[in-house]
Amino acid sequence: MDPEQMLERCPHSPVYGTGWLEGWRLTFAGDDIGWEGPLATVVEDPGSRVFVVLYDVPAEDEQRLDRWEGSDFGIHKKIRLRVTPNSGPGAQATLAWLYVLDAYEGGLPSARYIGVIADAAEKAGAPSEYVHALRTRNSRNVGPGTFGSL
Repeated sequence: MDPEQMLERCPHSPVYGTGWLEGWRLTFAGDDIGWEGPLATVVEDPGSRVFVVLYDVPAEDEQRLDRWEGSDFGIHKKIRLRVTPNSGPGAQATLAWLYVLDAYEGGLPSARYIGVIADAAEKAGAPSEYVHALRTRNSRNVGPGTFGSL
């Protein structure tokens, strides 16, 4: 998540670090629930990995983020996964929670949405080849007059 967006949504949640979800793949789902098309999520995929930013989220911010992410609508599940941190040799895996869409995988995300995700990964220090793969991922343009929100 983009640090400015996270600060707005969860002002008491500092960055804890970065890492990788090993055995998971970034994908898009819920074409029927997204404003510009499908939304980012992850699915299990041995041999794949997803770069993540970890935040230290207190209970008050967790509730705010749940509301922001639409917990009331039941479009996602909150799961706990082990994240392999980037903090160097001997670093221990960290248990973290994340939102996973409860929707069918598929559809092309908007180019703007892909750009926001790639920009956030770059700001967080993701490897350049990872950011490049995001930026060159298949997407679709959203025409004028289309409302979008993240």
